[in-house]
Amino acid sequence: MSNEPDVPTAPLTLRIYPQDDAMVVECTGRIVSGGTEELRHDVKALFPNNKHVILDLTNVTQMDSMGLGAIVSLYASSKAAGCDLKLINLSKRVREIFRVTNLLSVFEVYGEHIIKMP
Repeated sequence: MSNEPDVPTAPLTLRIYPQDDAMVVECTGRIVSGGTEELRHDVKALFPNNKHVILDLTNVTQMDSMGLGAIVSLYASSKAAGCDLKLINLSKRVREIFRVTNLLSVFEVYGEHIIKMP
């Protein structure tokens, strides 16, 4: 029997819904290699018709360099489309990934759980 805590290995699922003047993308599962294409495709499709897109990372259990790259790519695409991309509810683990890669300093902090890319 392993002493490791049970970590869900579910693939990434997305739930997209409007909230106020933004579209919220609620991410659940792992943003890892082999599972970022749907995130990139579905979120990027929101940029032309929305001024504000929020990635809610509350239920993200794991992120690797491919996941981080997907979010950075979405940032570049959002800026090119004139859209504001925000990240909210980063877990300690996900926040640490952004910090270690010095990407956290690129973000504008909106309180405890909300981060916006400049």
